[in-house]
Amino acid sequence: MKQKKRAWLYCMIDAPEDAHGALKGQKKELMDYAEQMGFVVAGEAEDIGSGPGFERAGLEKIMKAAADGKFDILLVKRLVCLGRDTTKTLEFLRGLDQLGIKLYSPLEGEIRLEYHSPSLSPR
Repeated sequence: MKQKKRAWLYCMIDAPEDAHGALKGQKKELMDYAEQMGFVVAGEAEDIGSGPGFERAGLEKIMKAAADGKFDILLVKRLVCLGRDTTKTLEFLRGLDQLGIKLYSPLEGEIRLEYHSPSLSPR
């Protein structure tokens, strides 16, 4: 029997507080998606409000869990939930990729990094 992939949920809202229960809604959406995809939920993290770069408690929890090998899949509602700084987001995604962790979103499907090596030969 094939072992189910372990998923980690990351919920994030860019607001000072969760007055309308948006985190709860995101979590339910990600839980439903994990079930639909056949993933088992291994853990979760959340952040409220935006922080500079990736210095957010939820993202730090994800990085530690990833380094400890606790999950195979990271689930986010949208890629932008990870961060708006393209360079830092790419660094984060490369780190996940190097650990063999895939990124999925119910809105965007599997999110993959495509590596293209520059060509030095003339065209």
